[in-house]
Amino acid sequence: MASQPHAISPDCFADEPPIARDVARGVTRLFFRQDIHALCEVPLPNGRRADMMAICGQGLLTIVEIKVSRADLMGDHKWPEYLDYCDRFFWAVPAGFGLADFDGAALGPEVSGLLVADRYDAAVIRDAPLRKLAPARRKAETLRFARRAARRMAGVLDPGLDGLD
Repeated sequence: MASQPHAISPDCFADEPPIARDVARGVTRLFFRQDIHALCEVPLPNGRRADMMAICGQGLLTIVEIKVSRADLMGDHKWPEYLDYCDRFFWAVPAGFGLADFDGAALGPEVSGLLVADRYDAAVIRDAPLRKLAPARRKAETLRFARRAARRMAGVLDPGLDGLD
């Protein structure tokens, strides 16, 4: 899998433009250097799906929403529903994306961070504010994250396991 040009996971962002995989790869590399480890396309208990969810050594959960066009950004009205499942929330966009829309009250520094990424790396343009989860929510989400990661790893090691459910 490492030799594939857009490899994050074989199934991650399969229905998205290749640039979304590139942004995810760059964010993954940035986070990895910061000892933050991410999963892609993580279903949330409220029925939404986070593009990326990550956990750091302190147990803080970060959600990253990837946008590859202004229309995609302006049409997304569901993103506030992610905030109940993370300590930090970032937007991630490709290089060349107009950043002016991220300065307003709705998408600005009071609620979100901003990353610019390509397939090789990412840069923090604006750090995300910390809004710590309640302890019970943190425990539930950390357990869901760990189990999802383990299940995905088991599927990589033995793809036939999906049929055993």
